[in-house]
Amino acid sequence: MKDFFTKKKKYATVPSAKARQDVPEGIVRKCPKCKKIMYVKELQKHLFVCQSCGYHYPIGAHDRAVMLFDQDSYVEFDKDMVSLNPLQFPNYMNKLESDRKKTKLNEAVWTGKGRIEGFECAVAIMDKGFRMGSMGSVVGEKITRMIEYADKNALPVLIFSASGGARMQEGVLSLMQMAKTSAALKAFSENAGLYISIMTHPTTGGVSASFASLGDYNFAEPGALIGFAGRRIIEQTIGEELPDDFQTAEFLLKHGQLDQVIPRSELRNVLRQVLSIHSEGGAEEWDRN
Repeated sequence: MKDFFTKKKKYATVPSAKARQDVPEGIVRKCPKCKKIMYVKELQKHLFVCQSCGYHYPIGAHDRAVMLFDQDSYVEFDKDMVSLNPLQFPNYMNKLESDRKKTKLNEAVWTGKGRIEGFECAVAIMDKGFRMGSMGSVVGEKITRMIEYADKNALPVLIFSASGGARMQEGVLSLMQMAKTSAALKAFSENAGLYISIMTHPTTGGVSASFASLGDYNFAEPGALIGFAGRRIIEQTIGEELPDDFQTAEFLLKHGQLDQVIPRSELRNVLRQVLSIHSEGGAEEWDRN
């Protein structure tokens, strides 16, 4: 009996360091919400949405562009535009270069045009992998140019927000982008342009307080964090404990600040419906259906 309790069992041993090294990186991922382990290829097939709990993994701009646009229908704008260091902020240029290598982007937003279910649109897709999607002067300039292009060519605008807010390394120059992008959208709206805002995780700070909240349609992905100031700051300011779901997409929908929370698998179809309604003769065609 003593041997039964003291004898080591193979299935109870901890894998050696060598055994752990033999498992290639990037094959599996653990869901941050339900902790289920899934193959990356399986996640890709389901648009990086956990099939166990519905958690929407944040995705980069290139992956989202592939998911969003009709095949081979999109082109990029202002690809070579890069940030400078106007305030001579220490180590800023090195961090930018590191993020360029990591994301394969020159800045925290991809802008361009493409077709979605046959409808041509001008689009900006932010990437939180690049300086946490922070908005500096180049991000604001690229988004503004994209809006102006859409205005000139009578295209609808889609912006996918994913940002920690304004970029502190550029100081007031980054804060100016809130006004610049908002002014561009105002002019676009006055010319009857259609703007669809899609907020993803996270959409915070100056981005949430400017162009992200100005859509004719304001949509969000499930579970996205959306807000201006951080939860702790608000609780300390008002002296109250906030609900557990505060600043989630679902909380904002419940309180009338969003039009719809849309799972990633349904987004293209919803966008097709909205773009169809606003296309020439689209409303009449929609009524007949």
